[in-house]
Amino acid sequence: MKSLRNLLDKIKPTFSEGGRLSMLRSVFDGFETFLFVPNTTSKSGTHIHDSVDSKRVMFWVVLALVPAMLMGMYNTGYQHYLVTGQSVGFFQTFFWGLLAVLPCIIVSYVVGLTIEFAVAQAKGEEIHEGFLVSGLLIPLIMPVNTPLWMVAVATAFSVVFVKEIFGGTGFNVLNVALGARIFLFFSYPSKMSGDSVWIAVRDYFGFGKAQATVDTFTGATPLGQAAASVGADSMTLTNAVGDPLSWWDMFLGLIPGSIGETSTLAIVLGGLFLICTGVASWKIVVSVFGGGAIMALILNAFAVNPYMAMPFWEHWCLGGFAFGAFFMATDPVTAARTEAGKWIYGLLIGMLAILYRVINPAYPEGMMLAILLMNIFAKLIDYCVVQRNIKKRMKRAQVAIKK
Repeated sequence: MKSLRNLLDKIKPTFSEGGRLSMLRSVFDGFETFLFVPNTTSKSGTHIHDSVDSKRVMFWVVLALVPAMLMGMYNTGYQHYLVTGQSVGFFQTFFWGLLAVLPCIIVSYVVGLTIEFAVAQAKGEEIHEGFLVSGLLIPLIMPVNTPLWMVAVATAFSVVFVKEIFGGTGFNVLNVALGARIFLFFSYPSKMSGDSVWIAVRDYFGFGKAQATVDTFTGATPLGQAAASVGADSMTLTNAVGDPLSWWDMFLGLIPGSIGETSTLAIVLGGLFLICTGVASWKIVVSVFGGGAIMALILNAFAVNPYMAMPFWEHWCLGGFAFGAFFMATDPVTAARTEAGKWIYGLLIGMLAILYRVINPAYPEGMMLAILLMNIFAKLIDYCVVQRNIKKRMKRAQVAIKK
């Protein structure tokens, strides 16, 4: 590491003001501070100085996303070979999914970081590190068949209009990754819903057979199937070839869905890492799951169709509920900051997500809208909590004075 530090010190004048490559000073600064903790400190205000800066926090979040990403890659290959009727080994299944998912991740990072670098250079500021996380979150919440040009357009829209227009990292009101998804959902709904977007059937890479050997299959997600059963007397959730799904299948993530949202097991492993490192608030996570359970039990009590009767533990494992609870709702920029506010914020997200799912069959996945709505009200929740605390303290002070 010392030799790398010496190399960076040697070439730094080239990128500094007045150097031959000064136009790239923001890029060099971002690369340098990613590798080494900056040796500068704040000159004003109250701060805690340690070796943990925002870049390292972002790296921890990316590390926590790795289990969900890897499981998403495997599940992409698993769903492909399931509907094509082929029996292949673990590594071929995973490698097929890797090649299907990797282009989406590359496009997200290239487009997003290019905009980040350009904005930082134009402003003469440091490169914000927030997109290290958003660049991976965006592809993980997309269907596998989302065209790459749509991923690029959605990423550009989200970085510019959801984040940069509000001042950059730390100032955005809405979650950046969800901004990309909601843009695609309302702009290109046919590419974000239906049966054909969740499973890549065609063998783009020449592995095995290119044509499905099964006569029919459905790529509908379990939530999509549940929404379609509203007018039926009973509901049986199945996989892509019609075999019944168990709760264990849902928990492991061997079901159709967005790339990184299917495996509750992988999401929990990454989420627990975030909680243990102090990056994510356990209060928000617990309250989101608690709110979802409360709303599911209320709907169970008044169930008039199979979807309303779905137990809360199945809701937890389907769609983006677990992924949203651990990686979206806990975003420190857009979430509530006060301790009491975190409980209220998470509880409302969980309740609204299940309510949106069940009451509106046209849109069975409600986690995205629930989080975005509560992003808007998070600061209002904090304000009300703070005002309540101020009134309580003033009341105690008045009582003390009278005594």
